[in-house]
Amino acid sequence: MIATKDPTPMKQLSLPEGIEETDARGIIEWAVRAVEPDGLIVSTSFGPSGLVNLHLLSEVAPQVPVVFIDTLYHFQETLELADQVRRHYGLDLRVYRPADSREVFEREHGERLWERDIDRFHYLTKVEPMERALEGVKGWVTGRRRDQSATRAEMPVIEVGEHIKVNPVAAWGRGDVWRFILEHDIPYNPLHDMGYASIGDEPLTTPIHLGEDERAGRWRGEERTECGLHDIT
Repeated sequence: MIATKDPTPMKQLSLPEGIEETDARGIIEWAVRAVEPDGLIVSTSFGPSGLVNLHLLSEVAPQVPVVFIDTLYHFQETLELADQVRRHYGLDLRVYRPADSREVFEREHGERLWERDIDRFHYLTKVEPMERALEGVKGWVTGRRRDQSATRAEMPVIEVGEHIKVNPVAAWGRGDVWRFILEHDIPYNPLHDMGYASIGDEPLTTPIHLGEDERAGRWRGEERTECGLHDIT
């Protein structure tokens, strides 16, 4: 499965046969060769799948920058993990925010914007900062997986649009991710031990119940499974 959107500056990129069957390390190695390290970023919110990417990146191409969108509404545990993982791997971590602080953001947009206009909240806190992070960038690596939700079930390993989007662990299961984390002693968010499977903004994230999808704790009570970040091509 290779998704292609036109017109796009990356549409002439040659995609090798068998890329869907390549392991995660090989996919990252291919992306580094095809896009070149100075045109590639890895985006992460320091969730389990992203941690797998960061571990592999540290072995394959540690010079590739890592982008973290600090929405100003993350759990404190997430912010502490970001700093811990940055030091653990010596990451070139680049943080993008919608404002200098939550107070500055709320002076301009009001408090609890997610309750009044969740789409605008996500655009301002996630999408717009990511658009800035992608300026001058040819490709970005994500931690999305097909088993995370129905909307991701058909996601290809490589998506070609205005940028090339690389999903090295698309075919992995949740168990695969956690085995890798534990086997390699990778630091992870302690909230995962408290029932939080997928961790986003604190006001919009809850633990999941037995049998629920991994992302069921995001936007509890809302009929949505994505924030719009990956609508960026």
